[in-house]
Amino acid sequence: MSSHSRIIVEIFETPKLKNPILICGLPGSGFVGKLAVDHAIDELKAIPFASIFSSAFPPQVLIQSDGTADLMKNVLYYSKGKSHDLIFLSGDAQPVTPESEYEMADELTKICEKLGVKTIYTLAAYITGTFTKSQQVYGTSTSPNIVKDFSKYGIHSMNSGSITGMNGLIIGVGKRKGIIGICLLGETSGYVVDAKASKAVLETLTKMLDLKLDLSSLSKKAQDTEQLVKTIEEQMGQRQQDPSLTLSQQDKKLGYIS
Repeated sequence: MSSHSRIIVEIFETPKLKNPILICGLPGSGFVGKLAVDHAIDELKAIPFASIFSSAFPPQVLIQSDGTADLMKNVLYYSKGKSHDLIFLSGDAQPVTPESEYEMADELTKICEKLGVKTIYTLAAYITGTFTKSQQVYGTSTSPNIVKDFSKYGIHSMNSGSITGMNGLIIGVGKRKGIIGICLLGETSGYVVDAKASKAVLETLTKMLDLKLDLSSLSKKAQDTEQLVKTIEEQMGQRQQDPSLTLSQQDKKLGYIS
């Protein structure tokens, strides 16, 4: 480990995997990717096999559901499939500096090389800044052939812009090592935790990978997102009628925790 690297990878078991594909969903705008990947992990009962710690994660511990505290980390899981086994990356945070993001992407692609991963999917948010009824899925890939196939799956191919953070970097760094990368982005306002966008992305991914997944509990969360958006839109309407209602009062009404 190089002196400036502050990444610790703890591997509890090294699974024997067949044509594995890595699917990443880290917390970002609207938690689009993380919700999608966490849902897939739960549904497939994927097995954790490695934890990744970094001093570039936010300096805090997270309280677990059983009342214990643990450092922020990313976790790798595996699930056996018919033609492909799947590896999932989920996590509590992304690294907070550009250098550490590059280091983390490098570390993850090294793990991919060891496990024989030839394809990486990252799931992310396509932020519009507005609430929309439709849930479009956008995409990019490091392979022109995959981009050509996007329309088959109803994916809107991106032809400009950039993808910031780990969701972009992992596929960019992977490309340099001969690993094919695909990023699927769910359309979201960026203002709320958006299970609707997560569901749209996961539906697209299951078509691409020919995966069977029960999405009913994610559909329920998607309805909650719709309800929250409706509430916000109503309150924004009220605010236009009553300028004395400040945003912080609205936030209290909506139960935001800043």
